[in-house]
Amino acid sequence: MRVRLGLMVLLAALTATVSAAAEDGPAWEVCVGLTSTPDQRVKACSTVIDTGSETGKRLAGAYCNRGHGLTEKRELEAALSDLDEAVRLDPSYACAYNNRGRVYSFKRDYDRAIADYDQAIKLDPSLALAYSNRGESRFNKGDLDGAFADFEAAIKRDPNYAMAYGNRGLVYYRKRDMAHAIADYTMRIKLAPDLLAYIDRGNVYRDSEQLDRAAADYGEAIRVAPTDARGWRNRGMIRLYQGDNKGGLSDYDKALSYDPSDVYSWSNRVQARSRLGDKQGAIADFRKALELKPGLASAQDSLRKLGAL
Repeated sequence: MRVRLGLMVLLAALTATVSAAAEDGPAWEVCVGLTSTPDQRVKACSTVIDTGSETGKRLAGAYCNRGHGLTEKRELEAALSDLDEAVRLDPSYACAYNNRGRVYSFKRDYDRAIADYDQAIKLDPSLALAYSNRGESRFNKGDLDGAFADFEAAIKRDPNYAMAYGNRGLVYYRKRDMAHAIADYTMRIKLAPDLLAYIDRGNVYRDSEQLDRAAADYGEAIRVAPTDARGWRNRGMIRLYQGDNKGGLSDYDKALSYDPSDVYSWSNRVQARSRLGDKQGAIADFRKALELKPGLASAQDSLRKLGAL
């Protein structure tokens, strides 16, 4: 079982925080800096590695952080090579095992990911991130109870760890325990109110038939990320459920302006067009949906009923 797109929040990777020295140069600062972009991190860590000025744990940290940057860029084989080297240079370095576990997770090799997270936790039992990441891999293997235990452990070690609440909320959601799911997503929003936090809680409200609250959360998602199509198309769906066809049409117009490749937004906008009497617009949207996904049965059937296929 894998995480359903749109519900599972992405788990953060650990940036190595190797102790700095007074003489550290700008390349080192960017290599280990928490705010560096993946491209900046890879370039800076490469400079540190290529100069040959570091050894031991600090060199392992440079490889670990470059591996982190490469992972974020989804250059997984290069990332794995760097993290293997970080482990070789310092087998006691929990960061390297945690970050290598993420690479294996992205490669869907969950057993090897879990083995690396196990080692990271053995080396540093206080590392909340490793518990949360291991929970992700267990979740993806279908082990909801194991995932829940890991997310609980992450929260125990870091009560302000927003993503751990979001991930535990997802387990509650999968178990159809909506009240606890909403409580965890609410805590995540309190700690880190971002797009996915609002969408995740909105999805629970939607599935609990609390449509006004779902629409409000999708509205907040739009507020924090107005150019991301996900908030618009989710709110558009709720507006259609509530019979607000003009509002639904407006939201899907926005969603498609930001993500014209989403076949289901084209297909769903048809509902608004049809209810508003725009037959030609509905036909055009169905045809666009078929262009993006040839063989889409619902679009083909609807076009036949409209006499347009």
